Amino acid sequence: MNKNDKIYEKANLRPEEIAALELRALYEQNGYRKYRMSRFEEYSLYANNRDFLAGDKVLTFTDLDGRLMALKPDVTMSIIKNTENSDTDPEKLYYVENVYRESRESNSFREIRQIGLEMIGTVETPQIAEVLGMAAKTLATVGDDFVLEVSHMGFTEELLRTMALTGEDYAHILRLISDKNPDGVRKVAAEAGVPAAMIDKICALTSLDGAPEAVLASAEQLAVNGAMMAALQELGAVCRALEATGLADHVRMDLSMVNDIDYYNGVIFKGYFRNSAARVLAGGQYDRAMRKLGREAGAIGFALYLDEIARMEEVTVPDTAADWLTIALPKGRLGDQVYEILSRSGYACSAYEDKNRKLVVEDPDNGVRYILVKPSDVPVYVEHQAADVGIVGKDILMEHAPDVYELMDLGIGKCRMCVAARKGFVDDPSRTLRVATKFVNVAKEHYQAQNRDIEIIKLNGSIELGPILGLSDVIVDIVQTGSTIRENNLEVVEEFKDISARLIANKSSCKFKHERITQLLGRLAEEKGA
Repeated sequence: MNKNDKIYEKANLRPEEIAALELRALYEQNGYRKYRMSRFEEYSLYANNRDFLAGDKVLTFTDLDGRLMALKPDVTMSIIKNTENSDTDPEKLYYVENVYRESRESNSFREIRQIGLEMIGTVETPQIAEVLGMAAKTLATVGDDFVLEVSHMGFTEELLRTMALTGEDYAHILRLISDKNPDGVRKVAAEAGVPAAMIDKICALTSLDGAPEAVLASAEQLAVNGAMMAALQELGAVCRALEATGLADHVRMDLSMVNDIDYYNGVIFKGYFRNSAARVLAGGQYDRAMRKLGREAGAIGFALYLDEIARMEEVTVPDTAADWLTIALPKGRLGDQVYEILSRSGYACSAYEDKNRKLVVEDPDNGVRYILVKPSDVPVYVEHQAADVGIVGKDILMEHAPDVYELMDLGIGKCRMCVAARKGFVDDPSRTLRVATKFVNVAKEHYQAQNRDIEIIKLNGSIELGPILGLSDVIVDIVQTGSTIRENNLEVVEEFKDISARLIANKSSCKFKHERITQLLGRLAEEKGA
């Protein structure tokens, strides 16, 4: 224990408070000056740049002068707005600030503590390498077991630009790449008329991650123009420069990682710890955001989420967690069907086959642990890293939009998301359509795309009763054989999404258990193709 450790212990400081103090010293020693800003900004700053924000909602109020103000949901935009261009060296800033963002899980706002730094001015390879080095040192200050993952927006953007996609298809495929969803990429790209050879290149991006040298070598085979090669060369130069920090062994490359194309460009990066369920650090170049706000300068920076550091200390990790693969299985028929596939793929667990009432079963020989949960809870366990991977229906993913990777369509548990009504029902567009469903978000999105005014009536079961009893005009639900629909004198009036079981993975687990999850994917692909 060093002198500072004793002081911190005596002061009873929490880990995130210690991290903030040590990082302030690190940044000051490297020439970054503290930037102080107001807690509030005019709402128009965020209203005009919503795509840059982590969420759609902003806390607002009217000040004493009648101006509509907002509690900051983001620090970077305030820095862009309130700093000036430098004619000499780049301006080097750091901050310790609170931001206020919506929480999807609690359906409320959260106050989030951040510490981060920004470099504004001339940003070229040396400056990018410096900021990435500071990001690595930031993570090393917090703990030893971390990964700094880097990517380049230019590589993916240039590949997609060669395909003459519509704006909608371009954005959709970009999201699917970010989700590591090759099946989704293949379907959307094929529908957009992309040639098969180019579809294979896009799909390859979803799994192009690992040691920088290996990824760069594979990525060169996908490059179709000089701009893509230039992006790879810049990534290579930055990674080589990181070797001087002594932390290069913690660096991985993942070319499926992308950010908003209207604001970010060039090198982007994220940081993870083994016992963090989500990324704890995120950053990148944002020259485009600068230009959107009228600034003709380059910029790069990152933020460390101190709340995530605090949460890491509360996580209880089983002794075997580093080596074992924890799989969340849905209870019921789908879970049994999936287990049979997993068992044939080398992930058998005799305790599961005993058919007892245990919710956690293990097989030490295979290093696998199964947790048996309600189907709708599978993505919750995976997102929060209580499980490394899980199997869940696409309907649940559509409804809850968890922050996970969607690695594979298993091709089982097939059904359709449908609109159904009483036989002979004719929709009257002049009146509000009453929709009964348990898939509230799915229904809203479906009818918003049609610009249809609806009233949602949320039901948790026996959805078919809605039209029968006059509670609703239609229902939105999954339909497999259609027998329940027919037996209740209803009929399907629209099918709008094919549903099947998907393999999902926690994002942090994919960094630290990459080999095991990649092995699982390979075996499931073999089983699927058999």
